[in-house]
Amino acid sequence: MTVLRDGEAREAGLAPDRVARIAPACAAFLRPPARAYPGFVVLAARHGVVVVHEAGGDAVRYGAEGTVAPVPMRPDTVFDVASLSKLFTAVVVVRLAERGLLDLDAPVSGYLPGFPAVPVRSLLTHTSGLPAEIDLGPYPDHAARLAAIAAQPPAYRPGTGYLYSDLGPITAAAVAERVTGRRLDALVAELVTGPLGLADTGYRPLERPPGPAELARTAATERQPWTGRGMVHGTVHDENAYHLGGVAGHAGIFSTARDLAVLGQTMLNGGRYGRVRLLGEEWASRMLTEQNAGLGPAASRGLGWQLNQPGYMDELASPTAFGHSGFTGTSLVADPATGVLLVLLTNRVHPTRDQGADGAYRRAPARELARAVRESG
Repeated sequence: MTVLRDGEAREAGLAPDRVARIAPACAAFLRPPARAYPGFVVLAARHGVVVVHEAGGDAVRYGAEGTVAPVPMRPDTVFDVASLSKLFTAVVVVRLAERGLLDLDAPVSGYLPGFPAVPVRSLLTHTSGLPAEIDLGPYPDHAARLAAIAAQPPAYRPGTGYLYSDLGPITAAAVAERVTGRRLDALVAELVTGPLGLADTGYRPLERPPGPAELARTAATERQPWTGRGMVHGTVHDENAYHLGGVAGHAGIFSTARDLAVLGQTMLNGGRYGRVRLLGEEWASRMLTEQNAGLGPAASRGLGWQLNQPGYMDELASPTAFGHSGFTGTSLVADPATGVLLVLLTNRVHPTRDQGADGAYRRAPARELARAVRESG
């Protein structure tokens, strides 16, 4: 069973000169005119051999009142991974389905009265008809926020279209919490991060402020006066996840490049990592099997995972490639056909979300890794 280990390009069947360009391709976006972020961590691997795990730039550059002494990025810097959190929610839901605790084809309303009678799986494939998002800030508590989601009129007839929606994974997490009686952060710890040994991965609930040691390893994100916060550092960036207490199905996970690479390799391995069987092979395969056939290339999805998306995968995109991206500047791409794995973590929203919006910084290292495969001889 493939587990990650450090090694050289030729051990991984990669062209060394192309591998040598992966980190510089990321570093190019630290500077004008391409500047997209203050800092990055990139990890590239093939067949479990990690050939690049490098950091550049700053994890923190700006404070609430302006420029502060920079904190350099490190390979083990912890990032708010934004929508990569959806992958953890999806694994939790699928593991519960595998155990028979919920049915992916059962109506959500059977678990959460008041919600639409759409299949649970549609929450993970963004075909439920739920709108993209709503502002959960005005509602007084968690129950009221869920009720507000349930009351949303469908954006389209469920099952007939696709719309990327944060509300779907929020609802999926609520289903998981209802059938287990446990909060999502506890489920992620029990069913995903604990078994895989992902010690640097998890939610940071707002009732547990990060200590100095945690902050020292954590990349800062955005200055958000509209949420009553200054520079967001060590607590969740996403506004709705913040309103939900830092634990939500669509955002809120903090992680490192190495931990995310373990999750990616687990899926490449068919649900196993080392001696740990996270998912049965059939269930792992379902997570990476097209669920949205006929809805167009942008809608191509497994259960939680995006499939074959050149917009951030670039030349790594293929009919078997899977991954996800996150608003804060994060992405994971893997492909069982070639054995490649690429994790890119950036703090592109630090101090403002106006930079790095076109995603070119994600495509550049993906292109170099893809060419490293092709030119390996």
